Amino acid sequence: MDVTLTESPLPEAAHPFLAAAGWAGAAIEPIPGDASARRYFRLRKATGTAMLMHAPPPGEDPEPFLRAARWLDANGMRAPQIMAADAGQGFVLLQDFGEVRMREYLDAWPQDERAVYTHAIDALVQLHQLPPGPFTQYSLAEYQREARLFVDWYCRAQGLAVDVPGWTRAWEEALGPLLARQRPGVTVLRDYHAENIMLDGGLEKQGLLDFQDALVGHAAYDLVSLLQDARRDVDESLERTMLEYYIAASRADASFAEDYARLGAQRNAKIVGIFVRLWQRDGKPRYLDYIPRVWALLERDLAHPALAPVARWFDANVPAALRDPAARLGGTFAA
Repeated sequence: MDVTLTESPLPEAAHPFLAAAGWAGAAIEPIPGDASARRYFRLRKATGTAMLMHAPPPGEDPEPFLRAARWLDANGMRAPQIMAADAGQGFVLLQDFGEVRMREYLDAWPQDERAVYTHAIDALVQLHQLPPGPFTQYSLAEYQREARLFVDWYCRAQGLAVDVPGWTRAWEEALGPLLARQRPGVTVLRDYHAENIMLDGGLEKQGLLDFQDALVGHAAYDLVSLLQDARRDVDESLERTMLEYYIAASRADASFAEDYARLGAQRNAKIVGIFVRLWQRDGKPRYLDYIPRVWALLERDLAHPALAPVARWFDANVPAALRDPAARLGGTFAA
């Protein structure tokens, strides 16, 4: 029996893949995409639902996702179970975690915010107690590559002639002290936030998504991703309370809070660059709407003494008018 398609037909190769996995005849519901080229579909049949991910080579590679999902599952973390996979054609059939993301749940039930964030941090504490997974080390070169996205995309879009070697030196000085502290390291999911945490199993049974870029790095990185969320406002007092909760639960040392600020600034600078790239290169202007929130978080991180070298670079290279959240997107980007 052919697979029923409601819209956005799948490649022809999906039909035998789904048939072999026992999902021939399932109704397929396309799921709105994210910032990547991957596509997702919810499959429905009388006995239940599943998720189909299509990440076709050469532009996408499902192997990192499969490796990370299997490692997380084997180590007691709640990643979706792999039901079937054909990495060569980019198909992965996954356990369906439902439609209740942390973000939408909190929009409907804001009174549960502290409890939901507490459980999300408990999951990080659990992850960080494990030996690091079989992933590449988060090196200074990778931090620099990511930070360079701000210069390459945001500064170029604003028509700014900036000191690129000075940018690199500033980050080397700011990030250098934490490199030794991230060894042997923990598994860093890298995109741990309210749109990638599913609550179908209740507040305490949170499901993980979007971890295919996992590395071994500093424990503060995913905490920054969660508490300095590019897509959702997290009150500064809640951020502070949750940071303190993590430090106490994980018994982190006195350097953790300053490393949190270092990685917050690095991640937020990277995200500004990525969102401009999504607009200019990929034709997704909606991501520009998130930049004021991310920039405000970046400015807060830059105020920490640990970021002094990077803050000086911003003062010398980015005009004050472009650092005003109210004005930044008001026609300031160059065509």
